[in-house]
Amino acid sequence: MNTHSNHISASLTYFLFHFSLFFDHFQFLPFTMPTIPEAPNMQDETSYEKNMKALQFIEQVTTNADEIQKKVLSEILTRNAHVEYLKRHGLDGLTADRDTFKNVMPIVTYEDLQPDINRIANGDTSPILCSNPISEFLTSSGTSAGERKLMPTIEEELERRSLLYGLLMPVMDQYVPDLNKGKGMYLCFIKSEAKTPGGLAARPVLTSYYKSSYFKEKPFDPYNNYTSPIETILCLDSYQSMYSQLLCGLIQNNQVLRVGAVFASGFIRAIRFLQKHWTLFCKDIRTGTIDVQITDQSVRNAVSKLLVPNPKLADLIETECSKDSWQGIISRLWPNTKYIDVIVTGSMSQYIPTLDYYSNDLPLVCTMYASSECFFGLNLNPLAKPSEVSYTILPTMGYFEFLPVQKNSGLPDSVNEKEKQELVELVDVKLGQEYELVVTTYAGLYRYRVGDVLRVAGFKNNAPQFNFICRRNVVLCIDADKTDEVELQNAVKNAINHLIPFDAFLMDYTSYASTSNIPGHYVLYWELRHGGTKSIPPTVFENCCLTIEESLNSVYRQGRVSESIGALEIKIVETGTFDKLMDYAISRGASINQYKTPRCVKFEPILELLNSRVRSVYFSPKCPKWFPGQKEWYDDDQN
Repeated sequence: MNTHSNHISASLTYFLFHFSLFFDHFQFLPFTMPTIPEAPNMQDETSYEKNMKALQFIEQVTTNADEIQKKVLSEILTRNAHVEYLKRHGLDGLTADRDTFKNVMPIVTYEDLQPDINRIANGDTSPILCSNPISEFLTSSGTSAGERKLMPTIEEELERRSLLYGLLMPVMDQYVPDLNKGKGMYLCFIKSEAKTPGGLAARPVLTSYYKSSYFKEKPFDPYNNYTSPIETILCLDSYQSMYSQLLCGLIQNNQVLRVGAVFASGFIRAIRFLQKHWTLFCKDIRTGTIDVQITDQSVRNAVSKLLVPNPKLADLIETECSKDSWQGIISRLWPNTKYIDVIVTGSMSQYIPTLDYYSNDLPLVCTMYASSECFFGLNLNPLAKPSEVSYTILPTMGYFEFLPVQKNSGLPDSVNEKEKQELVELVDVKLGQEYELVVTTYAGLYRYRVGDVLRVAGFKNNAPQFNFICRRNVVLCIDADKTDEVELQNAVKNAINHLIPFDAFLMDYTSYASTSNIPGHYVLYWELRHGGTKSIPPTVFENCCLTIEESLNSVYRQGRVSESIGALEIKIVETGTFDKLMDYAISRGASINQYKTPRCVKFEPILELLNSRVRSVYFSPKCPKWFPGQKEWYDDDQN
């Protein structure tokens, strides 16, 4: 989840593990420290006592951050001392010396590791990256080659993630009391998964968690009590899952104290779904029967246990949803809601005004920072404004280093020896400085560039707190997708071949992630030179739209198929538009010698300029092709 890194940079889940298990996880910590309490017997302890022990744990690990980081790295290297990857780089058996590790091990990206990852995916079970067996792959955002990244993981990582989950509600309880006296309406969904040729599952991190015993068999916990039966979450049909979860949330509306989803975009999509189908919900609640379009029997059975005729509630929903304005609809339908739990940092910040409109400015809470590669930390001030959200990195989760971001030159695609020496430890980062996160994990990533740019906002004891700034090189993002400039350029290059028969050429272009409608969609502004006499039919531009979509990564294409991303749009602008754009930039102080067209724009005056010069508009006529797996996997399946 990048959630952020998808973003789960991301960010990443809101269906929290039963808190009593938090203390059982102390035995899984990769080090021993006198200051960390042993796992107590929690059967007779109150929620208050459990929460206090969780907060004490946070206090202790942030105070001893550097010592813990040393022990985490030592544990990782000791355990994996004889794996092939470490031997290859000259670290065979050299496990205790942090300086030796930093001197001999390279800084890597996914492309550097891909040959080893492909070997594991194809069935090689030898200890290539990790001494523990790889239990599955977590699929992350698409690569420039157009396919998802496969992040190796091991079984014990579920334990480590659960430790982090168990800290969230104790933190939240300090700011919003009595959350154990109601329910959360969290809209959670699984996605399609694939199996690699070697038989390992390849699926998003949240799908992995929701389908695990840690989620399906969790004991009851009043702090983590939710409106959605597990059958509605595990339903793969997105319509039936959305419908049934919203229906259950409406049935229990007076018990709901908080609402949420993973990304802000997903929650807004749920509100628009309600806007479209509220009459069906009213009918179901009025009659006590579930709509015939819900055909999954396990879902029907689970919802039927909650659904009884309730004409009074149906009247309330009908009254509120039939009004012309949907401002404040969340507070009107779920009147006891105290906050919305969604990721609204990074690219998701574009959805904040819409969430404020629907909720009458309820607090927007971002609880944790995580990705498919590693879960990193949590927000210790959850009611902070979205623009001020910072995440405290927990030193127990992995070994962290930070590559300074140079303001003028940005982030390099590769790290030279000098830049390698500039990497700093977790406790040595400087307030206000921006860094790219580099992580070493228990599952076999060593000095791996996550791609997230963070700014140091402060410290919790000795552990830094970071604002999430952006994903490296990402120019467009609507939901879980991440499209970088190279990928966009290649997609446009493929599309303009449709113009060649008409003696037309693309002069310049830029792009914009539009969220004015839900689902949001990509918009491209094209300026053409048309030297031919033959006019260009609309279908040609529609084919250009589709070709671009077909050229983008599988995360984007899956989003289109699942309707979390709308059809791509091309706007043809008047000749001279990009000259006007340059003039505007120069008028604001840009250098004429150094100016280059931005490949993505967000500044409202620039968008107004571009939109004022649009001559024609075209949309992709259908969804691009998408298959649940790597291209080579389903190609093999056809043979």
